[in-house]
Amino acid sequence: MRHLKGVKRDFNGLQQRRYRAARLFENGLTKAEVARRLGVSAQSTSRWFAIWQAQGVSGLRKAGRAGRKPRLAPAQRQQIAQSLHRGPQALGYATPLWTAARVADLIERQTGVHYHPDHVYRILQQLGWSCQRPVGRALERNERAIRRWKRHDWPDIKKKHCAKAG
Repeated sequence: MRHLKGVKRDFNGLQQRRYRAARLFENGLTKAEVARRLGVSAQSTSRWFAIWQAQGVSGLRKAGRAGRKPRLAPAQRQQIAQSLHRGPQALGYATPLWTAARVADLIERQTGVHYHPDHVYRILQQLGWSCQRPVGRALERNERAIRRWKRHDWPDIKKKHCAKAG
């Protein structure tokens, strides 16, 4: 059975459903009747029945966490978060921008765990960071001149362009 990406399964609810099946087996119901009552496939009830017969109700307990264990411990994540807040220049990088490659390098230097730069975004999301592009503005910008140009010069240019087009 395939699950949608990002959809969390209710493991406790699934375990409770298996326990209900065990109670129904104990009451003498057939596998087919249990499947109908619980709204599951006949294969599931057959599998649960075999486990229940071999191991009892304890065999129907949830298996534990799903998926691969995280490679970074919570303390390591916290250490990385603190370093990210200090900024790249404080850690020896030339510019004040965090890039995926820099974050991957930071993680490897501080924890010894290697991540490909394309996968660093997952850790950043877990730490509450989002991907953003810096606004490219010149240091020499004259905000007053830009405002004046937008108010006075641009409307004149725009009017002349529209007059020629019509």
